[in-house]
Amino acid sequence: MAPLKHVLDGYTVLDFTQVLAGPTATRMMAEMGAEVIKVELAPSGDPSRALPFLKDGRSAYYVQQNRGKKSLCIDVKNPAGLEIIKGLIPRMDVMIENYAPGVITRMGLSYQMVSALNPKIVMCSISSLGQSGPLADRPGYDTVGAAYAGVLDMCGYPDRAPVFPALGIGDVSTGVHALAAITSALLGRERTGQGQYVETSLLDCYFGYHELNVQMLSASRGVMKPRRTGEHHYMVAPAGMFKGKHSYLLIIGGLDRQWPAMCQAMKRPELVDDPRFNSVASRAQNIAEVIRLVQDWVDAHEDEEIEQELENYRVPFAPALTVEQAMNHPHLRQRRTVRTIRDRFLGEFDIPGFPLRFSGYDELDLQAPTLGQHNAQVLADHLGLSAARVEQLETIGVLKRGPR
Repeated sequence: MAPLKHVLDGYTVLDFTQVLAGPTATRMMAEMGAEVIKVELAPSGDPSRALPFLKDGRSAYYVQQNRGKKSLCIDVKNPAGLEIIKGLIPRMDVMIENYAPGVITRMGLSYQMVSALNPKIVMCSISSLGQSGPLADRPGYDTVGAAYAGVLDMCGYPDRAPVFPALGIGDVSTGVHALAAITSALLGRERTGQGQYVETSLLDCYFGYHELNVQMLSASRGVMKPRRTGEHHYMVAPAGMFKGKHSYLLIIGGLDRQWPAMCQAMKRPELVDDPRFNSVASRAQNIAEVIRLVQDWVDAHEDEEIEQELENYRVPFAPALTVEQAMNHPHLRQRRTVRTIRDRFLGEFDIPGFPLRFSGYDELDLQAPTLGQHNAQVLADHLGLSAARVEQLETIGVLKRGPR
């Protein structure tokens, strides 16, 4: 028996996802060796193929999210296209989609239909606001989920509008939640022999990020109300951004085990037992004074001196790096948190690395597909279709291929 190339080698995935949340889940499965057949709806495929950066029609965004996948570009509304998909389903381990609720059912591919064709399949749906409930039918994106989850209300300053996050936190992390559900369901199938339907949403995942706010508000019967407070935490001090001479520093010295070290770093040991500051609660009551003390200390020293003292006393801190600075940081480079890939059209460029590390497997060398690149391969391998039949299906528009 040939050795596995990675932990999910041998599993097959029928991937009806686009843009970010769903493609994150299937990208990680491809990174772990699964065969991911990306179903791209004819004629244009995944809308992310049009997102920047673009060079000669090739999208770096698409490449980052779809390396290692096989592109099958097909008109599912055509009965011949739908029959091809139904022929593939019994040969799949996983089917995943992130269309708006109801779309996959209107395609004729509800879980009831899919599981009738393959009772062992694990089917996953990802949505913005969930498959059921009063909001389910509303269109949504990452930040729509964040807004309904009360997450945006915690970002920014109290006297200004909530801050719009400039990266896909919810989409990416919801994709990872979906991956956890899928792989857990596959483990369950190993034990029971049965597949199942799993679903998650950006709203569900975002609401779970409230590590403090929900329980505090509820358990205090509304006495303790979470609020946005700009660059500093509203309950723990110091915990926030301080302006150095050349950069901003994140300093977290507000928990009881950290406060003595913070005072030692500032050369203010008398503050450790000061009744205004000797507990998390007392520091929260005097948060403005705590922030002033720390900022005065920062103002009086060079950034390098501040960082050295915090490091000496093991107070958690970090400079607020720009994206460019993070990309070039030796720690991120050494760990391949940032990695350089080569695309046949775009050449070399950097993308985020694969965040999961496996002692038994090496990182795979993967390429992103062109539109419909694997039409012939997928349909020959799984359905036995001849090259002539695939060419005929492309001629009549059931299948589509593109140069990029």
